[in-house]
Amino acid sequence: MKFVKIFFLISFTFVFVASVNGQEKITLSSAITTALNQNTSVIKSTNSIETSVASLKNAYGNLLPNLNLSSGWSWQRVSSTGNTTVIGFNSEAQTLGATESDSRNYTMSLGGNVTLFDGLANISTIGQRKSDLKAARYDLEKLRQDVILQTVNLFITILNNEKILKFQTEDVKYNEDLLTKVKEMFDLRMKANVDLYSQEYQTSNSKLSYLQAKSNYEKSKITFLNYLSKDILKDYTFEMDSSYLPESVKDIDNIGALVQTALANRNDYQSSKLKLESSEYQLTIARGGLFPSLSGNYNFSTSATQPSDLFSRKVYSVGLSFSFPIFSRWSTELAMQTASVLNKNSNEDLNALERQITSDVKNAVLDLQTAKQQLEVTKAALKSAKETWEIIRDSYTLGSATYIDQQLSYRDYIQATNNEIASESNYIYRQFGLLSALGLLKSE
Repeated sequence: MKFVKIFFLISFTFVFVASVNGQEKITLSSAITTALNQNTSVIKSTNSIETSVASLKNAYGNLLPNLNLSSGWSWQRVSSTGNTTVIGFNSEAQTLGATESDSRNYTMSLGGNVTLFDGLANISTIGQRKSDLKAARYDLEKLRQDVILQTVNLFITILNNEKILKFQTEDVKYNEDLLTKVKEMFDLRMKANVDLYSQEYQTSNSKLSYLQAKSNYEKSKITFLNYLSKDILKDYTFEMDSSYLPESVKDIDNIGALVQTALANRNDYQSSKLKLESSEYQLTIARGGLFPSLSGNYNFSTSATQPSDLFSRKVYSVGLSFSFPIFSRWSTELAMQTASVLNKNSNEDLNALERQITSDVKNAVLDLQTAKQQLEVTKAALKSAKETWEIIRDSYTLGSATYIDQQLSYRDYIQATNNEIASESNYIYRQFGLLSALGLLKSE
């Protein structure tokens, strides 16, 4: 019998240790790394960068001459059955006999053309493609920062719900223990039945709150794991690594300096400036339609009736082509007008974004200041509520306080605890929010 107990204890310990070791720990830094590597939007935007690189390469290629190689072969047979009357050179009728002739032709050509001048459109296109590529990279980095902030939000939500769940677990145990005490005191005629019924009701409510907290915690895990593209059926533990907590921003009251920091570091603002620059290049390209164009062409060809005679006869040609637009049916005017409107709208977008960044920074500072004050207030309130509840709890046990007094103080303690948990989570998130508004939330 003793051996069976020892075997059971060893087996239970092994299963428990295996279960704990089987859990995967997810820290905030590892979650961010996973999100940046597996987020669909980030992957698609990264792939799109390759298109922008190829577009810039193509713009450079337009300055270079092209070269084409072509070859051909043709066969022809002329067949006549004879007794055919035709009119000769002297307008005399002639009767031809039966004839049949075959002919074959082999050709080969090598040549191309080069644009020598097109109103500087090619040069402007290169500048435009460079701006577009840089803007695309800034947009990608902004997207990565948004993914970081969303990951932080989902991660903090899990930790918040986990704390609430732990507190609700303790709350259930407390109410069950208190219910046992009230029953014992009721049996001894020390408490009225109304206290017993009230505590039974309170215990049931505590269990319902526990179930709701557990559901919220599990749902927040599902949402977070789906965002990271992880297996939601596996077991995970979540831990906030202190090394990734944001550092406090200095001179938080100097809004002007913070706005300048944001304008210098916000990727969406840098991208918007490059898009304005791109629209200016587009206007230059459109104006190129007013200028003449000059292009050169070159060609080498050979032809023969036999493949072995292909290079016996060679033809070389070089030429220049000059074109001056006189009337383009207002297509150039349309291109210029379209580019001008694009430039104006891009400039307006930049100004609007600058105003939005100022608002973002101001709001982020206010949110962080408020969150810090709320955290201090809720910590003080929690301390006071806990001490008050402990005093009244002991007084109720001694019979000097009513059950209602004890429950009211306990409800205040529960509310203060939930407020403190929410305030702490909100304060951490607002720190990341300010870094995001300033463009300092780095993805490295």
